[in-house]
Amino acid sequence: MTAAAPPIASGDPPWAGQAEAVNSLTDFGDFVREALPGLLRYGHVLTGNPHDAADLVQTVLEKMGARWSYVRQKTGDPLAYVRRSMANAHVSRWRRTRRENLVADLPDTSPCAPKDPFEHEPLWQALRDLPPRQRTVMVLRYYEGLSEVEIAKALNISQGTVKSQASKAIASLRAKLRNQEGGDAG
Repeated sequence: MTAAAPPIASGDPPWAGQAEAVNSLTDFGDFVREALPGLLRYGHVLTGNPHDAADLVQTVLEKMGARWSYVRQKTGDPLAYVRRSMANAHVSRWRRTRRENLVADLPDTSPCAPKDPFEHEPLWQALRDLPPRQRTVMVLRYYEGLSEVEIAKALNISQGTVKSQASKAIASLRAKLRNQEGGDAG
């Protein structure tokens, strides 16, 4: 007779314990192999599409690889450091690209471009419309399952800021979804 697997506590996300395992790795290659799937998911939710997520992860990991010994020794939590770096890089990229760029000719578009399956999902659209910091807090809280203390530490902000950003984001999401439901019903 085999022993049954220990039950997962009802509040624990399926990836609970992953951070400790990933943070115990000393080789950068091993860290990347273990953390990459979670970082790609995190990047996808931050950016709104898998291609920008892959670019974001690659950019941040490239910078981390060059400074891995520093990150490993000084931060104590490389996974949180990489997540924070991803959030910061995403906000920086968003600030750079939100400026309007005028071009003489319209670029050619491909009619065969694959569609994002979440493109017309109301919650996904509402999440994508949130300001970067609110979106980051929501992703870390509800997608990655981090506590308010862990989010505050990862983003280097106060716990009160995490709470206020989450509250504002939830209120905004509710209002947008309520407006969409009201528009669909009429």
